[in-house]
Amino acid sequence: QVQLVESGGGLVQAGGSLRLSCVASGSTFSKYAMGWFRQAPGKEREFVAAIIWSGGSTRYADPVKGRFTISRDNAKNTVYLQMNSLKPEDTAVYYCAAHSGSYHRIDDADYWGQGTQVTVSS
Repeated sequence: QVQLVESGGGLVQAGGSLRLSCVASGSTFSKYAMGWFRQAPGKEREFVAAIIWSGGSTRYADPVKGRFTISRDNAKNTVYLQMNSLKPEDTAVYYCAAHSGSYHRIDDADYWGQGTQVTVSS
């Protein structure tokens, strides 16, 4: 069992930056591929970014490429999402996810956090 707790969300102006954190507990963090998803009001949850267990490979959704960076610190059981050049369309609840399989299959995550709200004003 893995518990995931996100933090770092908030209100920011367009063009600004935020860094989200997700702390995992309850199991060996380094066994899991990790990912970030988001869900805007009235929309389905969508993939944002994923990172393999070692941190050696990452992938991103097209809308965030070049602006967001996912990273992890296995010693701290934490995955991060650095978000730069934020746009109003990035407004959503952001969720952390853990998957025991490939990070290419992060949508089939085994565990999910409760989410943190990110609001970008224009």
